[in-house]
Amino acid sequence: MQIDPLHLSIALGPLAVYLLLIGLINISRRPLLTTGTRDIAALAIAVGGFLIIGPMELFLPERAAAQFGGFVWLMLLAIYALFIMLVVLILRPRLVIYNISLDELQPVLQRVATEIDSHATWFGETLVLPNLGVQIYLDPNRALRNVQLVSSGPQQNLAGWRELQTALLASLRKTPCLPNPYGFSLITLGLVMVGVLTFSLVQDTHAVAQSLHEMLRL
Repeated sequence: MQIDPLHLSIALGPLAVYLLLIGLINISRRPLLTTGTRDIAALAIAVGGFLIIGPMELFLPERAAAQFGGFVWLMLLAIYALFIMLVVLILRPRLVIYNISLDELQPVLQRVATEIDSHATWFGETLVLPNLGVQIYLDPNRALRNVQLVSSGPQQNLAGWRELQTALLASLRKTPCLPNPYGFSLITLGLVMVGVLTFSLVQDTHAVAQSLHEMLRL
C-alpha cells in the first residue's frame, strides 16, 4: 500500500525534526539537562505523526467530523495532549542529561550532591540525598551518550528535585565535553528525511491538496 506525500510527511516530519534536534545536542560541547516532562513531551511530538495517520484517522468519529469539520482534529490532538500529561503526572521525577557519559557525570554529580547535602551517600549506582528527600538511580545510555537520573523510591521530595536540578544545571554549564560522533549520523538521517519529504510534497502539490481536503473533511 502506497502512502501519499501528505500522510508520509505528517508521519515522518516530526520524527525528522526530533532526530535533528537530538543530533545537534549530541555534537555540542556542553551537556544539556532537561526534565523528564520535557523529554517525554518531545518524544510524544516526534511519534505523534504516526498516531495521526494511524489510530486517529482510522477511528475518526465520522459524525463529529461531519458536524465540526476539520476542528475535530483539534479535539483529537487535545485528547492526545491530555493523555501525555496524565502519563507525565503518573511517572516519578526524572532528569535527563544529554551529551555526557556516566564517567563524566559522576564527579560532577558527586560535587553538586556534597554542596547541597552534606549527608549525600552512594550505594552503587544509587545516590541518596536524605536532607533533600531525594533518591536517585543512574541509568546511562552509552550509545546516545546520555544519563537519566531516575527516582529510585516512591517517597520523593519535589522541592528537593528542583534544588538538585538548579545546582546541577549551574555546574554542567561549566563542564566541557567532546562532541558525540553518533550525533552526526542522527543529523544526516534527519536531513535526508527532510529532503525526501520536501521533494515528495513539491513534486505533486495537487495530490497533497486533495489529500488534505479529504483528511479535513472539507
